Amino acid sequence: MPGREEQLRSDLSSLRIEREPLTRRAPRRRRRWWIPVVLVLLAVAAVVLWRTLARPLPVSVAYATRSAGAEAGPLPVLSGSGYIVTGDRYVSVGVRVAGRIDRYFVEEGQSVKKGDPLVQLDDRDYRASVTATEARMASARANLALAEADLARGRPLHAQGVISQQEYDVLANKAEVARAVIKQLEAELAQAKVNLDYTTLRAPADGVVLAKLKEVGEIAVPGGFSGSGDLVRLANLTDMRGEVDVNEADLNRVHLGQPAQVTPDAYPDTRYAAQVVKLYPQVDRQKGTLKIEVHILEPDAKLLPDMSARVTFLQAAEKTQAAEPAVLVPAAALRRDAQGENFVWVVTDGRVRQQRVETAGEVGDKLRITSGLHGGEAVVLTGDPTREGQRVSVEG
Repeated sequence: MPGREEQLRSDLSSLRIEREPLTRRAPRRRRRWWIPVVLVLLAVAAVVLWRTLARPLPVSVAYATRSAGAEAGPLPVLSGSGYIVTGDRYVSVGVRVAGRIDRYFVEEGQSVKKGDPLVQLDDRDYRASVTATEARMASARANLALAEADLARGRPLHAQGVISQQEYDVLANKAEVARAVIKQLEAELAQAKVNLDYTTLRAPADGVVLAKLKEVGEIAVPGGFSGSGDLVRLANLTDMRGEVDVNEADLNRVHLGQPAQVTPDAYPDTRYAAQVVKLYPQVDRQKGTLKIEVHILEPDAKLLPDMSARVTFLQAAEKTQAAEPAVLVPAAALRRDAQGENFVWVVTDGRVRQQRVETAGEVGDKLRITSGLHGGEAVVLTGDPTREGQRVSVEG
């Protein structure tokens, strides 16, 4: 029915909800506040960098010097690590008689002369032994005097036949025995006095006290295991030496009388002139090395026994005279790059350049340069340039 259908359409139309067209919201504009901050920081960094690059780096320099081979000193031919020792090694002073330690007369580091007292042991037993032996000696002398008196009285009686030969022999024997007892007691008394003297330990030679090996109150006994009776260790510091093991393949470069140089690890800027004085007669089979000693010509108080040191053997004097001219620079000028190559910073017209060099040992506090420098160059000592062409200002 047409009327019914129209009525339904009208009802459905009244139930429809009209949707309004949605309008897109305008996006909120973000404020980029950090951009000005970054620009300011970049500007500050640029100013700092410009000032850093524009301001010269302060450095101190020294000039490379060119000298004749003889003036530069002998050329090093071999070098090795070793130790400082004394010529007489160490003297351990031990007890000759047993006793309790009463006191020390010395302290570590103290210099002593030959015969100076070092340690005193308890000597009461030994003094008593001397006194007892002296008393027995007095008794024996009295017996000898009586025996000799009896023999003197019996001699004329024997001549007159008043006493028999046997009686006379008995008198003579008593006198002889008394004299023998006297000699025995003299020896015992001498030994007792020696033992008493041993209770005071004395320095056997000039030297310096390195260590006290026992404490006051301990009992010291001679003999036993090695070093058990040692109380004081001495060293003669007037005869100082450098000791180094040299590979047997390099022995042809070392000989007696050869000049050398000793540099303690504790004082790398201090060098001591030395001379080879001893080549040990036997090679260490396991290490393949030979022990060699060099005598330090002018030691001082810095050198102490058992210090680590580098021993450098130098070229003989006659070969040095014919050596090529050498360029010398202070050791502080030498640098190393990331590849381990040696170089120096050379200053030219207010800027630095990196110059690779080859070295050939030390001459005093300077390095011998065999290539890379010709002499006269200004090399940087203090200051740390970071790049080629960096501007520098020379101080001093």
